[in-house]
Amino acid sequence: MAHDAETRPSVDGDPSAEPPSSLGRWLADPALVAVGERYYLYPTTDGHPGWGSTSFSAFSSPDLVDWRDEGVVLRLGEDVRWAAHHAWAPAVLERDGAFYCYFTAEESIGVARADSPTGPFEDLGRPLIAKGDYPGVAIDPSVFTDEDGVTYLYWGNGVAHGVPLGADLMSFDPAEVVSWVPTGFREAATVHRWRDRYYLSWSENDTREADYRVRYAVGAGPLGPWQDRGVLLEKRPERGILGTGHHAIARVPGTDDWIVAYHRFAIPDGDGFHREIMFDWLVHRPDGDLEPVTPARTHIRAPIPPR
Repeated sequence: MAHDAETRPSVDGDPSAEPPSSLGRWLADPALVAVGERYYLYPTTDGHPGWGSTSFSAFSSPDLVDWRDEGVVLRLGEDVRWAAHHAWAPAVLERDGAFYCYFTAEESIGVARADSPTGPFEDLGRPLIAKGDYPGVAIDPSVFTDEDGVTYLYWGNGVAHGVPLGADLMSFDPAEVVSWVPTGFREAATVHRWRDRYYLSWSENDTREADYRVRYAVGAGPLGPWQDRGVLLEKRPERGILGTGHHAIARVPGTDDWIVAYHRFAIPDGDGFHREIMFDWLVHRPDGDLEPVTPARTHIRAPIPPR
């Protein structure tokens, strides 16, 4: 059953609430996909000065609370020969039993393919989008597959870009790139669809700031045009919740329940380099707008229904 504004579970500050997640701390920039009976999470490994991670890991869970570390799935400087530093913000897509990982490295965007959600991933051998190819900074990829089967890639800092990918999911026609600047846009543009409406959401402000947050817009197609609808997710300092941004949106398979994954300053002593990942319900209102997300202190539990 889908959660609406009246029935959405409350976990904040409730002694009967769900237990803390076993995911651990110092992870950021989540990508979340459901495969079979498990969710797979692909984050940025945090806790390094200057966000200096050099590899990507995967984690899996049946319910977003109990997590298993699946290990490193892609290493810069080894699996990726064209870049050695700044492994940031992956996005993962499954298609016909194959898995595609789009990732940031040295202000470029790469893509790698695997036959399992836990890798090993094989890199394309060159950047899919090289530093300087388009205005703004080439970071923070995300992917969205529409009902017609076409997959779109989004990326950018300062300027947002989107393009339909080729059938191989590892190429695109540069002539089809669409670029725009959403209201307050910083980075991390992502698109999802609910019924006949498309939603673009993104982060504004700086991830080192307590005011880092998520804004959204609606449109009639996967590349817009977009109508700004305001702030979706932001800090709650009275709860110690700061820096809520760089999100991913996923549907619980077989339901109309939706999840927003995002990072925040780790509680109680985090900052822009020491962040933790959270999950909350994303509610679509009957009028098509999104219910503003009230960030909880503890994790929701969202098991994948048997199929």
